[in-house]
Amino acid sequence: MIRLTVFYNLLPGSDEAAFLRLRQSERRDPAAAMAGVLRTDFALVTESPLPGQGRAPNVLPFRFMTVAEWETREAFESSFYDEGLQAQVGEIGNKTSDALFLVSEILTGTDNSVEMP
Repeated sequence: MIRLTVFYNLLPGSDEAAFLRLRQSERRDPAAAMAGVLRTDFALVTESPLPGQGRAPNVLPFRFMTVAEWETREAFESSFYDEGLQAQVGEIGNKTSDALFLVSEILTGTDNSVEMP
C-alpha cells in the first residue's frame, strides 16, 4: 500500500473557519476524487508532543494534514502524477503554505476498526 501524507498551513490572513466548513462539506475531500484512492483522511493537527515532555506547549509546524492511500505504487503514480491532477495540486498550493508531501510504502499495519467521528 502507498500512502501520501501532506502537512500544510493556510496562507496568513486566511479564514480557517471557512476552510474547515468547506473541507467538511459535501465537497469534503478533493483527495477522494483521485483515481484509485482507497481511503482519505483530513485532520486538524492539535499538538506535537515532545518525548519526555508530555503535553508541554510547543509550536506546531503544521495546522492541517491530509492522507490518501492507494493499493499499489503504480496506482498512486498514475493518479497523483497525472498532468491534470498536478495542475490542481498547484492551484491548491497557491492557497496554502509550507506544504510537505511525503510518500510512504506501508510495510505492516494494524487495523482495530475504530470508527472515526
